[in-house]
Order: sequence, then structure tokens, then C-alpha cells
Amino acid sequence: MKFLTYAVQDQPRLGMLLDDDRVLDLTALLASRPDLGLPGPVRNVNDLIALGDDTVARVCGAGLLDGVDTAALPRLADVRVLPPLAMARNVFCVGRNYREHIIEGNLARGRPADAFPEAIEFFTKAPTAVVGHGADVKRHAGLTDSLDYEVELAIVIGRAGADIPRERALDHVFGYTIVNDVTARDLQARHGQWFKGKSLDTSCPMGPVVAHRSAIPDANNLTVSLSVNGEVRQHDNTSDMIFDVAAIIEQLSAGMTLLPGDVIATGTPKGVGFALNPPRCLQAGDVVSASVERIGTLTNRIAA
Repeated sequence: MKFLTYAVQDQPRLGMLLDDDRVLDLTALLASRPDLGLPGPVRNVNDLIALGDDTVARVCGAGLLDGVDTAALPRLADVRVLPPLAMARNVFCVGRNYREHIIEGNLARGRPADAFPEAIEFFTKAPTAVVGHGADVKRHAGLTDSLDYEVELAIVIGRAGADIPRERALDHVFGYTIVNDVTARDLQARHGQWFKGKSLDTSCPMGPVVAHRSAIPDANNLTVSLSVNGEVRQHDNTSDMIFDVAAIIEQLSAGMTLLPGDVIATGTPKGVGFALNPPRCLQAGDVVSASVERIGTLTNRIAA
């Protein structure tokens, strides 16, 4: 199951993506089923998460498409996709989680190539930076000369918890989405930490869908890739992450409560623009497509 939030006459609707192309209006469909006993309208992925695992399985199970002419449904390309979460409560991120990306970053910054982190490096992006599939990403030319891209598998938390043990970590996952961790490298360096350079408006494209965890047999074995104007810049597999999904949840939740709707981006592979020789960062007019196997492709244009 893949869920998205999209706009119909400027109003948010919860959709289900069928066959990676057709969009089913779940908001309307569920509203027409008073027998389901839902507490109210379901307008976005946050509302769906709030129903709980058992209710989601019940309402989205067998019989959902009875009487639906799927051929008449709009295509994904024909709807205005919104960020899947109306407002992510927190956008947590993992830094330096792919070995080859760590090496390229160390070399670009004049550090020893084999200086690897001993613990997970966590940071955050401001939720106000989130935009959806198809939205413009601002170039922010007056602030940065080094706007960069980072494709990342992202975890969407579905069940609250703190001190979550590794063996129960996936029980707290609702699903997975894609984040492009757009970064102003010069601001990241200037301010001595990562938050400002990671949180400019529109610097967190997310979506286009949240794939329910039942649709992802193994989140630690997914191909991730990113292209700029059709040129592949990043291509790797989540199996190359130093810290896997369960480890990330276990360590982030230690002494800290994760809440439904929280998003955790899991790190990016090698191929980022600032580490290329010469550096090749983003410019106005560039089209960036970030893909994760079994989820889809998140595409955004860099706008002046």
C-alpha cells in the first residue's frame, strides 16, 4: 500500500496509489462508508496514521476497490501532490551513514579518508522546510553558493515510544518515504553545526508517497539513486548503511519519545555535488529526481 496527500480544489485529500500510477481518493471513499466507524474525515497521511495499525489494515484491506473503476481514476502525473504529512512533527536526520559518502566528504574537507563516526550522528531539519513532489526548491542565491542534494530513505513513525529495543523497532514504523536533504554546504560550515544549512525554506522535498511497511519486505536492501537533469549522480543500496533502520530507531529513541508522524531520514550515499571534482552543486533550472526502490521517485525543480 502506498499513500499520498494531494489537492482537489485546494483542499487536501488522502490518496492511495494503485499500480504506481492511478490515484484513489480515500478521503471520499472512506467518508462514504459510515459502517467503518471512523472518528472523522481522513484527509492526509497523518490522519491515517492516527487511526492505528488495526484500523488501517481493516479499512484498506479486501473489498476496498469493490465497484471502483480504476481505469477512470486520475494518474499521479495529473494531480497536485502535497507533502504526504500535513506537518511532520519532527524531521530527524542521520549524518554520514554510508561508508563511501563518508570517505568522499573526508577527502573534500581535507580529513583522513578513514575517519568514520563511532556513533550515529543525529541532526534535524526544520519542518517548515518540507515541500512535496513537484514543488519548486528555492535556489537561495543570496544566501548560498553551494546548494547540494542528498537522496535518502526516510522512516515514518507510526507508534509512539521511547527506549525502543532493536527487536521491536519496526513495530513503531508506519512506512517509508523519500527525502531529498537539500543542503547549503557553506552555511553548514559557517555556523559550526548543520541545522541552518539544512533548514532553508523548501530544502526538504518529501514524498511523493509513504509506502506502508507491509510493502517493504526489507528496508535495509533498497536501491537508492538521484539524478540531476537526467544524469545519475548517486546510486547505492541501503545495505551499505553503517547503521540500519532498527539501530537508528533504537538509538534515537533512547531516553527520547518518538511520536506518530515523526520522520527520520537515514543518510545519503556517495555522489553529492560538493565532493565532485570540480564541485557541481545545484543551479536554477536544474531538475532533481530522487528514487528509492519500492517507493517511487521524488522530482523537484530548482527555482530562482
